[in-house]
Amino acid sequence: MSKMFKMSFFLAATAMAGVSGTAVAQESSGDEIIITALKRDTNLQDTPISISAVTGDTIANSGVQSIADLNSSVPSLSFVDGGPSQRRVVIRGIQAAGEPTVGTYYDETPVTGVIGAGNDAGGSTPELRLFDVERVEVLRGPQGTLYGSGSMGGTLRVIYKKPTSEFDAAIDTSLSATKHGGANFEGSAMVNVPIVQDKLAVRATGFYRKADGYIDNTTLGIKDINEQKYYGGRVLLRATPTDDLTIDAAYYMNRSRTDTPSWTLEAGKYNSDALTRQPMRDDVDLFSLTAAYDFGGVVLTAAGSYMDRDISTVSDVSRFIRSTRTAAGCGARLNGSAAIPCAGTQLTDYYALVDGQSTSALFPQQNMEAWTAELRLSSDGTGPLNWTVGGFFSDRDIHVENPQVNADPVTGAIIYPLEIATSRYINDSLRQVAAFGEVSYDVTDRLNLTAGVRYFRYDKDINGETTKGSILVGAVVRPLSFVSTDEDGTVLKFNASYKITDDVLFYAEASQGFRPGGANQVIGLAQELTPYTSDSLWNYEAGLKTTLLDRKLTLNMDVFQIDWSDMQISTRTPNGAFAYIGNAGSARIRGFELEGSLRPIEGLSISGNLAYLDAKLTEDQPNAGTAVAPAAGFDGDRIPFVPKFTAGLSAQYVWALTQGLNGFFRVDANHVGGSWSDFRPSYVFTRYIDDYEIANVRIGVEAEDNAWGVYAFVNNLLDDTAITRSGSNGILQNRTVVNSVTPRTVGLNFRANF
Repeated sequence: MSKMFKMSFFLAATAMAGVSGTAVAQESSGDEIIITALKRDTNLQDTPISISAVTGDTIANSGVQSIADLNSSVPSLSFVDGGPSQRRVVIRGIQAAGEPTVGTYYDETPVTGVIGAGNDAGGSTPELRLFDVERVEVLRGPQGTLYGSGSMGGTLRVIYKKPTSEFDAAIDTSLSATKHGGANFEGSAMVNVPIVQDKLAVRATGFYRKADGYIDNTTLGIKDINEQKYYGGRVLLRATPTDDLTIDAAYYMNRSRTDTPSWTLEAGKYNSDALTRQPMRDDVDLFSLTAAYDFGGVVLTAAGSYMDRDISTVSDVSRFIRSTRTAAGCGARLNGSAAIPCAGTQLTDYYALVDGQSTSALFPQQNMEAWTAELRLSSDGTGPLNWTVGGFFSDRDIHVENPQVNADPVTGAIIYPLEIATSRYINDSLRQVAAFGEVSYDVTDRLNLTAGVRYFRYDKDINGETTKGSILVGAVVRPLSFVSTDEDGTVLKFNASYKITDDVLFYAEASQGFRPGGANQVIGLAQELTPYTSDSLWNYEAGLKTTLLDRKLTLNMDVFQIDWSDMQISTRTPNGAFAYIGNAGSARIRGFELEGSLRPIEGLSISGNLAYLDAKLTEDQPNAGTAVAPAAGFDGDRIPFVPKFTAGLSAQYVWALTQGLNGFFRVDANHVGGSWSDFRPSYVFTRYIDDYEIANVRIGVEAEDNAWGVYAFVNNLLDDTAITRSGSNGILQNRTVVNSVTPRTVGLNFRANF
């Protein structure tokens, strides 16, 4: 099937579906969706912002497991794929390394990644299991007033089901097989138990998933090297001592054990030629406590959380080390110039040094502890004047140990006790405080005006030390150094909406977003490149929300322009080996989004979404075209990893087979356009990522009362080698390492509710 034919199919199918997506999250009914995106209850279609809501039923019926599986359901939502728990969430093309550009919340708790050696906290967003979910809300565009830093592109909120006063239980289990790989098993369970009737209840979930790999390491002779194992769960406790007071306590646990899901294009499809194994361990423990008291017309909410996260990764650097084993390489490192090559004993000793590190890897160990607290007052939404005011505090501390260690050349495993070639550590502390407010007033029964403001201040302190150096990677012993940055400011939001009819809402908005700056701790980086400042943007948009055909059709659309200033971007040292963050010019993103849902007949629901993004630099980045910054972009270059065009389509049909028994069929498909891995297409390490299409199909039988269901499913029906990330650097010695969608997977799924 040609790319042009598949693209034409997606365009036609999306248009036939009523042009769009999950704005109506209840696929099988016309029930209204109540959301809490504005920190108070509102009706989805009456909320004058660009937002999608995906219900728990949709998540279960489509086989979604984590937030990374939602990109086909929400316009302009994408992920820069570094593998499990190593993904960057992107909305509307606001994609860059550094602190997150999208705020990710599990219930009331904001979460973030660890910084790594490249200061990239946004590149490792925690992905908790999406089982027993009430809904997921995706707010598109800056949400700086209510959600603060990290929400400059938007906010993604996962709302789990809460304990109830009735006993409830459920299981969900699947067995499958993946082409080029082996067998996979996953199981999830939930139990809800009332402890004190109408006063206290607990809801607990657990999950386990094991997937055989499908990538073979041809160098080490290991098949299916990217085996994956995940397990964890959560416990939610809800107390309602009075009718006006609700207290929610929660503990979330997530464990993952994987090997890198990357493979090397030059080695052949689903083959890796890495010289070491590259396992990854990620442990997340999250505690939260939320209390809400209704004073009658005004609700006081206090929310606090603590997260502890430990990540261990391995990155092969063997080829880079071996590439230095030349007389010129010795000259560059020992004589100050490759034009003065080594000879004799000097060269022999240098070769011995290289050979001693010829199979080695970076072995970063990272720990993060983060505390957050928010206190807010909100009106209950019953009158013409509605408002929210509050304060926010967060304190995040990250410790990174980043040694280069030797590995066994036969097995590729790290050698213990550790044989350390280089060693350094980084301590990063980020503290933020904010005060925010938003007020909305119904000027008439159809016209509403909203304004919001947030004052913020952050303080960031970084210290680090290189305790053991190596001339091979340009690392010299450096004493303990300290860098501190701080900044304060305000972000604004203005919104006007008008109900043209009871079923048609028009809105326009101007809003700001921001994220903190910081400082780099990178080997060999010039002192003037150490600090970088915050970046910010203005978003201008207008949208239309419609509910038509006696509530059978919902169609929402918006257009927007984003002006992004002082962009934080990831660039590399001249040898391409090490990444660091810098401020680099400005960009403009123009686009439109369409989404909707159609229920033409009983039992049939069709939904789809469509987005177009024109995301480009509007000025040359500093030192563009020079040896100092070979990857820096020029005016007109596209923002990396941002496809121009994305589309999603789903259809679900449920019909009666016999009394009490229904048939079930569902198809989910999406198209992702092509993108570049760096700003400069001519840069030696830049790669183009082709567009792709993925289709998933489920068919089965289920009880009419949803007591149980059995389903057969095929994910990646066409077995498309869909590359989601591609790139190269000096460490890889110009090899192209890619991540891709899992090959065709066929399986059976059983669900039951008790």
